[in-house]
Order: sequence, then structure tokens, then C-alpha cells
Amino acid sequence: MGATTFSFISTLPSLLPNLSSYPSLPIAHRYSHKTQGSICCQSIDPLVCQEDGFSRRDMLKCFGATIGMEIIASSGSSVQTANAADIIQRRQRSDFLGDIKKSLYTAIKGKPELVPSILMLALNDAMTYDKATKSGGPNGSIRFSSEISRLENQGLSAALDLLEEVKKEIDSSSKGGPISYADLIQCAAQSALKNSFLASAIRKAGGNEEKGNLLYTAYGSNGQWGLFDRNFGRTDAQEPDPEGRIPQWGKASVQEMKDKFTAVGFGPRQLAVMSAFLGPDQAATESLLATDKDVLPWVVKYQRSRETVSETDYEVDLITTLTKLSCLGQQINYEAYTYPAVATISLMPALEKLGA
Repeated sequence: MGATTFSFISTLPSLLPNLSSYPSLPIAHRYSHKTQGSICCQSIDPLVCQEDGFSRRDMLKCFGATIGMEIIASSGSSVQTANAADIIQRRQRSDFLGDIKKSLYTAIKGKPELVPSILMLALNDAMTYDKATKSGGPNGSIRFSSEISRLENQGLSAALDLLEEVKKEIDSSSKGGPISYADLIQCAAQSALKNSFLASAIRKAGGNEEKGNLLYTAYGSNGQWGLFDRNFGRTDAQEPDPEGRIPQWGKASVQEMKDKFTAVGFGPRQLAVMSAFLGPDQAATESLLATDKDVLPWVVKYQRSRETVSETDYEVDLITTLTKLSCLGQQINYEAYTYPAVATISLMPALEKLGA
């Protein structure tokens, strides 16, 4: 992006009188030794031009100020250019993310029965993270046929197929390159959760969709997604993640679930709040989790929260947990999906003046 620059130095001649019309300015100085070890510099002749009083000292001050202004202006233009580029990139990423959300919302709204599978798809893609080797995590590796066909991912192919269709739509209009599967899968989980939050609000409004939307807008957790949205720029893996890192949630004991959550840095609280990610029947999953004394208090807490109008505790804790889960082991590229901006200049004002 180009930056408009100008020079203060070019204005200097207009600030000075025509010095050629004046006699030479005296510059001789007399040095007097007032005390031993000190030197005093005094001027013999006044440094004043004869006609308008524009002194040589004034000229030097003017030149010094002009140089300073020039340095400030040049450095300021670099900062302004950098800031403008950063603002443009943020806007590009924000617009792209907005398009992704719209596409995902429409697709998931059309197939709400896939919401549990989309949530588990995001969970299983991220839960391959291994702290010891810093490998795995939400890297889109679950898209590979050898990984999606594993026992723990059984029944998730339909959700992946839906996201493949959404990806084609998103990529066809993207100016900053195709969206990574890693980003797409986690953004799909976000959209699925928002869909379920909104559906809950509509139920509490007696099935009235308009009132439910107003309820969710007024009391819902939509404003809590800021950090999740900023962590946008995950990199896709180029091969499947190692096997044996994820249990079959539907067959695992609560202790096995706790062990796996502990391995990635979570605890009973996060296990309880992510009950919707662990199977198609959230109530049945919570009944199982409630048999564990460490998980039980959190299950009760979130069940009670879901009975309130706002569901604040449940929704906020779930968003916080998903945000952390969706970044396990990932180095986020905050310049992903940006592209060179093309400056456009309108000639219409100038043409209108010429016409006038």
C-alpha cells in the first residue's frame, strides 16, 4: 500500500531571505580565559542581517527545526503505513471469518441432527494432542480416510462430508486462499454450539423463534467468543495423527475420560462442561459422569445453569474450554487469509469539476 510523503526541507528556501543580497556575516569569535580550566566563547560582532533582522542564528534554528520535522514526518509515515496495513489485514480476516460463519450457520441449520457429530469431530481432531511430543491437536488430520475410519471416529463421516461441501463454497469466494480443515472443523463446532444455544433460547420462549432470538441476543453468550475468533489461522497436518490417543467415548469409563482430559491439561470441570461433545445423548452422558465424585458437582452446576434464562455459567465455561481445546499445540498464523490490498482512486470528483 502506498503512502503519501512530503518534505519539509523543500519549504526551507521560502522561509529564508535572499542571503546573497547581504554582506558576509561575521563569524569571528574571541576566546577569553576567565578561570583556569574554563573557556568562554563570546561573539565579537552581532549576528544580525542589516535590513530585516533575520539573524544567522535564526537561520540555523530554522534549518534545525526543519530537519527535525523531516525526521519525524518520515518515521511517522512508516508507522502510519504499518498501522494501516495491520488494520487492513484485520479487516480482511474479520470479513472472511464472517463469511465462514454465515456458510456454516446455514449448513448446520439445515441439518441440526449432525450437531452432536460435528462437536465430536472437533473434539477428536483436537484430542490427539500429546504434551510430551508436542504433536497432534486440532490440525485437521481427521480428514484423512485412515483416521476418520478409526473406531473412535465411527459415525462422524456425515459431519465431515457436510463440512467438505461448506469448504468448497467458502474456498470458491476466498481472496486469501482456501480455509484450512483445522480452522473449518473448530469453527464448525463454534457454529454448532451457537445453534444449540439459540435453539435452547427458542424453547424457553415457548417455541417462538423471534422471541428466542431476542432472548439469546439479550442474555446469551455471543459476546464471549472474542478470543476464539482471534485464534484463527491454524495449520493443517499433512498426515494422520498416531493411533491410540483417543478413547471410544461411548464405551469409555469415567476414569478413562478423566485420564484423557488430564493428559491434555483439563480436569473434571472441563469434562463435565463438554458432555455434549461426548455422544449424541447429552443427558445419558451426564448421568454416567455424575457417578464420579469429582465430576458430579460440575454436572449439577451446569444442569442448573441450563435451566436459567441466560445459561451463563454453562455457556461461558463451555466457550472457554472450547477456545483452549481448539488451540492445543497450534501456532496460530495471524496473517492467514490476508492478501495484498489494491488501492483505488476515484476520478469522478475531478471529472465533475472539469465538466462544471
